[in-house]
Amino acid sequence: VFQYMFKSDCQFINGTEKVRFVERRFYNRLQFVMFDSDVGHYVGFTPFGEKQARYWNNNPQLMEYKRGQVDNYCRHNYEVDAP
Repeated sequence: VFQYMFKSDCQFINGTEKVRFVERRFYNRLQFVMFDSDVGHYVGFTPFGEKQARYWNNNPQLMEYKRGQVDNYCRHNYEVDAP
């Protein structure tokens, strides 16, 4: 069975003081790569995920965009996402 899933979420600690953006990618229920704004780059968990992480981490425009998601996506949508 082929199954690909992409999930991104924001984690708020103390309002918008500490915000974390996390993007995860799964294939057949196995997480193969993850971006964490606290780390600042992609991390691979499988051989394929490590290859993808290296490819994406070497793209400066993509990395700038992903690091900016904390402000552009998370803080911007805080009112919608907050409990």
